[in-house]
Amino acid sequence: MTDNLTLAAPVLQMTGIAKSFANTYAVRGVDFSAAAGEVHALMGENGAGKSTLMKILAGAFHDYTGEIRLHGRAVQLHSPAHAKAAGIEMIYQELSLVPQVSIAENMLAGRLPVKRGFLLDRAAMVAETRHWLEKVGLDCDPLLRVDGLSPHEAQRVEIAKALSNRPSILVMDEPTSSLSRREVEILFRLIRELKAQGLAVIYISHHLPEVFAVSDRCTVLRDGQRIVSRPIHEFTAVSLVELMVGRSVTESAIPREHEPGEVRLRVRQLTRKGFFHRLNFEVRAGEVLGIGGLAGAGRSEFARSLCGIDPVDDGEVDLDGKAYPGGDLCDAIRAGFAYLTEDRKSEGLALFNTALQNAGDAVIAGRRTLLPAAAAREGFARLAVELELLPPEPQRQAVQFSGGNQQKVLLAKWLATNPEVCILDEPTRGVDVGAKRVIHEAIARLADRGKCVILLSSDLPELVALSDRVIIMRKGRFVGEQRRGVFTEDSILLAANAEDGVS
Repeated sequence: MTDNLTLAAPVLQMTGIAKSFANTYAVRGVDFSAAAGEVHALMGENGAGKSTLMKILAGAFHDYTGEIRLHGRAVQLHSPAHAKAAGIEMIYQELSLVPQVSIAENMLAGRLPVKRGFLLDRAAMVAETRHWLEKVGLDCDPLLRVDGLSPHEAQRVEIAKALSNRPSILVMDEPTSSLSRREVEILFRLIRELKAQGLAVIYISHHLPEVFAVSDRCTVLRDGQRIVSRPIHEFTAVSLVELMVGRSVTESAIPREHEPGEVRLRVRQLTRKGFFHRLNFEVRAGEVLGIGGLAGAGRSEFARSLCGIDPVDDGEVDLDGKAYPGGDLCDAIRAGFAYLTEDRKSEGLALFNTALQNAGDAVIAGRRTLLPAAAAREGFARLAVELELLPPEPQRQAVQFSGGNQQKVLLAKWLATNPEVCILDEPTRGVDVGAKRVIHEAIARLADRGKCVILLSSDLPELVALSDRVIIMRKGRFVGEQRRGVFTEDSILLAANAEDGVS
């Protein structure tokens, strides 16, 4: 396809960019540009080449071919230091902060202010850090350690850190993945301010409404090649999805219509002091129970404790009439529980192990014995087909898969345990529309087989489409319940945002 938009004197010009891994091209002959004062969306399925192209721009790869021009001058970006010096900052979906040190030390690493030539100027350090935190709407102590932050707070620190280097080109890879709606609005206001100041922003997201709300132009990649680049107003949601996947795909989940069976899981008075309090609920056979709420409501903390990862102070849990005493994750797996974490990179996968090894890890943890090799291979092959894993290579390291396919490997890891209770924490965060469809279909199959599914999701269309019931969580407590036919995206959001005593 030909471009319908040509920009004069762009800040960035990438021409004929190519990069291969083991004789397979991740990007091939890609042209891409960005102008000052423009928000340019880069779209495509997981594995389309978006991250590879932007990592080349950020100096992560030195063995690419093609030409990169900044402000009209040819440059060689063969290291992250070269890219930063050239005014390029990239905010990765996986945060790069060091948890054990303070926000200020993370933000000003390599350029901490000094006085009298060698003494750390703590006052200047705190003042500068606070300035950039205010830019992203975050009010917290600059001397607080990063491991004391929630995921959405850490994401905003990452954005503030990038801005503190005063880049001319800012790449944002799924910047809203851990943000609430209010925080997304703050981010969008910031992006518009940066755009007005002449910054070129390259925006990568799988959330189509965000792309249409904030972007001026959109380039679509598919199978490592550029398909089209146009002004955003020339796209519709349907046409954009079709260009991304090369076929017609419905973005939203397919609503489920069925009647759940008998109660299988009962939870009473589950409490972890300081995190969640006196949680009571039941899940029926074949039911998808959605847990809605804002970031920081305590959903992940509750899920981790239910699966034995974190402790509880009080409460009773029984499955099929049998008391589940808790303990640790291995005990939970043996009892029939599975927990898909929201953080696949740090907690979910052993990135340098193979897909097959990852898929067998939870089975081995539950059995405490090795799985026969033939059975492991056979089970993985079945799950790879079921989840449309690409490429379906059991010996490929997890780190070598795209983000969406890593998520499929993580899901395969837990499906391999044949769980009776499957707790899914943000199961489609950061994946494309095709991978989202596959994951939604897998959730529906679990429920159709009579399993109990607990779905924690900030994706309201997903929560509404898949759930039979939705419980609203706020400040560590369940504050309301809505059933299919009654709940809507608006009703869930209103309940999650209600003041104490109002649901």
